[in-house]
Amino acid sequence: MQLDDLPAAAHPAPDCPICPRLAAFRHEWQAREPTWFNAPVPPFMPVNGAASVRLLISGLAPGLRGANRTGRPFTGDYAGDLLYSTLKSFGFAQGTFEARPDDTLELVETAIANGVRCVPPQNKPTGPEINNCRRFLMPVVAAMPNLRVIVTLGRIAHETTLRALGARMADAPFSHGGSADVGGYTIISSYHCSRYNTNTGRLTEEMFHAVFARARSALDSVPKVNPRVPASSGAASGGSSRAP
Repeated sequence: MQLDDLPAAAHPAPDCPICPRLAAFRHEWQAREPTWFNAPVPPFMPVNGAASVRLLISGLAPGLRGANRTGRPFTGDYAGDLLYSTLKSFGFAQGTFEARPDDTLELVETAIANGVRCVPPQNKPTGPEINNCRRFLMPVVAAMPNLRVIVTLGRIAHETTLRALGARMADAPFSHGGSADVGGYTIISSYHCSRYNTNTGRLTEEMFHAVFARARSALDSVPKVNPRVPASSGAASGGSSRAP
């Protein structure tokens, strides 16, 4: 379960036409796999909504047979196996991850959003596509008043997050495990948890765990907020409570 109480500006239209190449690719897969999600993938939110978020994980884009198929970030491919097991290890998630959106996995004071919402061919969005989609990332960050730490997964996610914050690349150069204070947030960068990176040894489980240990330490060093609990389904900010 999750509570998506983000503003409308944080969500592209279900058949978003802004990036013609991505729209065409999405339409191709809608025809090939009509039961798949095949639409811009919304952020994965915690059950207590945006006000409870202290950690934001910024990813690249949906995987073709992962989030593009299931409709939930990092769900359905290997990257999610490593990410969600790590989040559970550090108290950022609970429940059982079964690589499908109707499992019992819940995020705890954590949200996940991709810098590019639609699946790109060969998993490679272009510069203009990244720039186009940043308009949806900015309202996500703005809707989280208790956000303190942002973990960026990969250089592209890192750089588009910095730009969404109005920061310069020099303010927080990308490096695995690197950390910088930007605009009141602690930004921690990591290699992406893709199968390619883990198979080649570029990223190990220990390296990935170290990133989230650092995030946990940063959060534990500041006072913890009391999450807002909605009085009833859909009561918060015009949002809705829904299973992802």
